[in-house]
Amino acid sequence: MRELQDAGYEAFIVGGSVRDLLLGKIPKDFDVATSATPEEVQAVFPRCRLIGRRFRLAHVRKGGALIEVATFRGSAAAGGDHEKSNGRILRDNVFGTVEEDAIRRDFTINALFLDPVSGEIRDYVGGYEDLAQRRLRLIGDPEVRYREDPVRLLRAARFEAKLGVMPDESTEAPIRTMAPLLKDVPPARLFEEVCKLFLTGHGVRSMEALQRFGLSTSLFPGLKKGSGRGKIQLGVVLRKTLENTDERIRKSLPVTPAFLWAALLWQPVSDRSRALVEAGESEYNAMMSASEEVIFRQGQSTSIPRRFSAVTRQIWIMQIRFQRTRGKRWKRLLHEQRFRAAYDFLLLRAMEDPSLEPLCEFWTKAQEGMDFSRNSLKARTDRKSRPRNRYRRRAPTS
Repeated sequence: MRELQDAGYEAFIVGGSVRDLLLGKIPKDFDVATSATPEEVQAVFPRCRLIGRRFRLAHVRKGGALIEVATFRGSAAAGGDHEKSNGRILRDNVFGTVEEDAIRRDFTINALFLDPVSGEIRDYVGGYEDLAQRRLRLIGDPEVRYREDPVRLLRAARFEAKLGVMPDESTEAPIRTMAPLLKDVPPARLFEEVCKLFLTGHGVRSMEALQRFGLSTSLFPGLKKGSGRGKIQLGVVLRKTLENTDERIRKSLPVTPAFLWAALLWQPVSDRSRALVEAGESEYNAMMSASEEVIFRQGQSTSIPRRFSAVTRQIWIMQIRFQRTRGKRWKRLLHEQRFRAAYDFLLLRAMEDPSLEPLCEFWTKAQEGMDFSRNSLKARTDRKSRPRNRYRRRAPTS
């Protein structure tokens, strides 16, 4: 901030970081808005990177942190690099003043500007009062703003869950009818939004907000419809997964999107697998085929990176392998890399299906006395991969 201001530019901390500071929360990062163009920012910080096509930004590294620096955005009527399609912004590199930038932002509570050098807070849209009243309000015509960027529909649900703010009538009214616009959002971007909704400590409340706004079926079209427009059926496995994930985040324990997707898509995978078994497929092959089909269909709306989808499939397939408890081959499962995740998933399934309790008891007892530390697993893997020397050298005889 100080370096940009010393170079003659206006510069403020903006967005969610200012909002979180006012709410007494610790921001996960800080965004900067400035009157300097991306090239002028690069002149001040020569080692920064300019990125983006839709929004041109500068990424500046200071003190080991990556800070995103954006130029104040102005009205499209001012000319410049701007492109829309069906109301949705495809490219927006029109620069303007700080007042214009505030009006261009989505929600009032995200349009506060903080100068950390002077301590001044600037509010051009009434965001400070809305935050004090725990009110969520869009800037401008809600239908136009949602159409510009349909992800704002999900952001409304996330802010309600995360911050405890409630949308005013004009902000909430169009959400349910405009939910189909989410199909126009790139699937990779929706994956990021799903992670923000369910993997940041307020997953249960996020699902409640999605259900209330009727956004669930647009986000997860392959899940069974619930009793209400835009709602999905929530099974015990999904509910408990969201509760457990929130609890793990509160305890600062790691979480992974792979387990979340295993719970989200378990019902359609289970139903499809059962149908394939009835058609004559083996249980194992049926689960393999069903997992591929369901993940592919979900990927049309919300992409799942392969590094996560591969783990999700392993969790599902091991549910079939867990049934093989005779002989000695079952012992190999104890040393599988995804055993613990799949075992935890089996326990969740047993809460919904009591007939699985004997199987859970078997695998619980099977683990007694086993060492599942990473070092132990790595040592066993190393021993397996080490080639055997069948022809050992003998010591020379005298």
